[in-house]
Amino acid sequence: MFAASLAACSGISSRPAPTKPPPAPVVEAPAQPEPPVPAPAPQPTVTAEPAPAPPPPPPKPYATAALLLPLTGQAALTGNALFNAAQLALFEVADQKFTLLPYDTKGTAEGAVAAMHQALANPPDIIIGPLFAAEVRAVTPLARDAHVPVIALSSDATVAGEGIYTLGFLPGPQAIRVVTFAARRGHRRVAVLAPGDEYGKRVAEQTLNAADRLGVAVVSTQYYDESAGDLAGPIKHMVKVDPANPGDPGFDALLLPDTGARLRQVASSLPLLGIDPTKVKLLGTMLWDDANPGSEPALNGGWYPAPPSANHMSFLDRYAKAFGSKPTGIASLAYDATALAAVLAKTQPRDFGAAALTSPAGFAGVDGLFRLLADGTAERGYAIDEVTPAGAPTEIDPAPASFPAPGS
Repeated sequence: MFAASLAACSGISSRPAPTKPPPAPVVEAPAQPEPPVPAPAPQPTVTAEPAPAPPPPPPKPYATAALLLPLTGQAALTGNALFNAAQLALFEVADQKFTLLPYDTKGTAEGAVAAMHQALANPPDIIIGPLFAAEVRAVTPLARDAHVPVIALSSDATVAGEGIYTLGFLPGPQAIRVVTFAARRGHRRVAVLAPGDEYGKRVAEQTLNAADRLGVAVVSTQYYDESAGDLAGPIKHMVKVDPANPGDPGFDALLLPDTGARLRQVASSLPLLGIDPTKVKLLGTMLWDDANPGSEPALNGGWYPAPPSANHMSFLDRYAKAFGSKPTGIASLAYDATALAAVLAKTQPRDFGAAALTSPAGFAGVDGLFRLLADGTAERGYAIDEVTPAGAPTEIDPAPASFPAPGS
């Protein structure tokens, strides 16, 4: 390339120009490798510190109890008596730093849930009520989610447990108290004649389950249709006549867990069917207290558990003076539940936890000594009353002054 250019410039062409050599192959230079990218310098490890927990809210200057009762509806009479009794306890026991807030359940599960939502809008320290087992079951999930303890006024032990306590008078322990007393007096062969409803069956089953521990033999259990007028069949099946001892029906104590006219009807049928009440001790539950048992001769001399008479009569008198009427039989439950909450509200620091509620020493209420157990039920100290023809029963065995230590 370079030579051909020179000849053209001089004008001389003596010989043919040499053939142009082939172009040299182009050899590309090898690609230079990319310089390595340096690894990022290691960064120091930073451990995130957890955010500090917010300080606990300051304690409220006062304690609150929500009171869930059927203030309207079919059970309004009972509900308002319970409300009155709770107010009486508020006046007599609480200080100015304790507040009681009532909510109407209308006596239904739906009404109880609505009342519970209202109460939890400003969560109380404790809930008193509801009254009926169906209401308690309905509000239980709400109470547990909110971690608020409940002292229900039901006598159904199946609703108790896991923060739900029942202050009602449970039928099984009543029967065990009176059977225990009868055994101490020498009546160790026990028969049970009960209505075929849930109450009667619970009494019979719990008496049977406790028989060995009490040192008695449950020799017969019979149920009758609570709506039937003829009781002869169950009573005849219960009586086992011994030809060698014709006056002995096979038992020396008969438990009758019933009330009202039906109790008196059952008792009046016994002498006609081979059961002599002067030889067989008739036993009852607290249902007898409202049955006017002294008006039926066959029941005279019978025994049943009852609250200590002095405390209970004093409560009835104070209630009558405050509200001008006699309370219903279970109004005292609301008094004791409210008084318990008011006492716990005075503790320093204020404590409504399980340990405080289930104090082994228990509490002295208007219905006598009671304590809440870990399973949610209430243990009570009952007296024993004897039926008299005069109408007013006689207390023949006092209620205990204290509870035994747990497990003893």
